[in-house]
Amino acid sequence: MKTEDINNFMSYFQYNAKVTLTMFFISFFVLILDKLSNGNATKKLFSSEKASLLNPLTYIRFFTHIFGHQNWAHFSSNYLKILLLGPLIEEKYGSLNLLIMILITAFIIGLVNFIKGKTRIYGASGIVFMMIVLSAFVNVVERKIPITLVLIILFYLIDEIKNINKKDGIAHFTHIISGICGGIFGFLCVNQPLVNRILDMIKF
Repeated sequence: MKTEDINNFMSYFQYNAKVTLTMFFISFFVLILDKLSNGNATKKLFSSEKASLLNPLTYIRFFTHIFGHQNWAHFSSNYLKILLLGPLIEEKYGSLNLLIMILITAFIIGLVNFIKGKTRIYGASGIVFMMIVLSAFVNVVERKIPITLVLIILFYLIDEIKNINKKDGIAHFTHIISGICGGIFGFLCVNQPLVNRILDMIKF
């Protein structure tokens, strides 16, 4: 196949959601790397747990834990939802705003688990729950709260609170925190992009 034919073929595809797709490909690469390393890659670089504050990797893992997954089922379960919700959110709020939301949520989850958690956390489920709540704000207009938003939050909270003490290997409290993050981001971005709000806050 000629280079021109390849270029013509690739022109039919669009990298339509930069942050969402980049996160997907990083996580997919990490999943492969994890299999090749017999689980060591996720354990050492792409998971977060209580560790020494003198170790620089402790701080890096506050963010990178969202890329690690246990297996294909874990990965596909999260990314079926992220690939569905991410482009919608990215189109509404912008790629930079979504990136900031993901990084803040990842850091808060990692920090809270470091302080209070007793398990190793990894996977993008926290980002999924942040997106679920945040996506409900897409159709919010000033002084109007969609009933769908109320129902999504109620179902989400009831399910996670019900399972919070369940010993199933899932850190349900991080899902609740992620949902709260999504709600806060949604309220902050109703009338003004998050980036602009942050810039206004740091102006002297």
